[in-house]
Amino acid sequence: MPIDESRNFLPVRIAVLTVSDSRSLAEDRSGDTLVERLTNAGHILADRTILRDDQDEIVAQFHRWIEDETVDCIITTGGTGVTGRDVTPEAVERVCDKLIPGFGELFRWLSFASIGTSTIQSRACAGVARGTYIFALPGSTGAVKDGWDQILLSQLDSRHRPCNFVELMPRLQER
Repeated sequence: MPIDESRNFLPVRIAVLTVSDSRSLAEDRSGDTLVERLTNAGHILADRTILRDDQDEIVAQFHRWIEDETVDCIITTGGTGVTGRDVTPEAVERVCDKLIPGFGELFRWLSFASIGTSTIQSRACAGVARGTYIFALPGSTGAVKDGWDQILLSQLDSRHRPCNFVELMPRLQER
């Protein structure tokens, strides 16, 4: 979709959370890939951390960032599979006022081109929590690239037409 160069680019302040029982920040290639892509696109890395697959810890971190006025958006990587330890989608659901089902649907549709039917194992999801976007991507670097390059890059660009997530930000808490 087209970028309207006559419109101003508005950088989004994004917090990145990696969910993993086996990686540290030094080994977090998916998180590194996401940070590189979002900063290269002109956005601001508001914060970054890594947490183990513990739903309560993830929810607590979400709440800290949702309450932080310097965070507009949270993007997670990891914990979206179907094993017993994968709890990121459940944490997203616990904090969100509204879910964005089309994000996960589109992610899986796009991912099918890369990994075929294995995409069915992904529970990528998104929602809005008290005015903050949350997008949960699988933990592989390929999934991060697919999610960022094919969805979030354009939807988090205020110049993207015909519409984008950024232009809705001032209205997310309307009642």
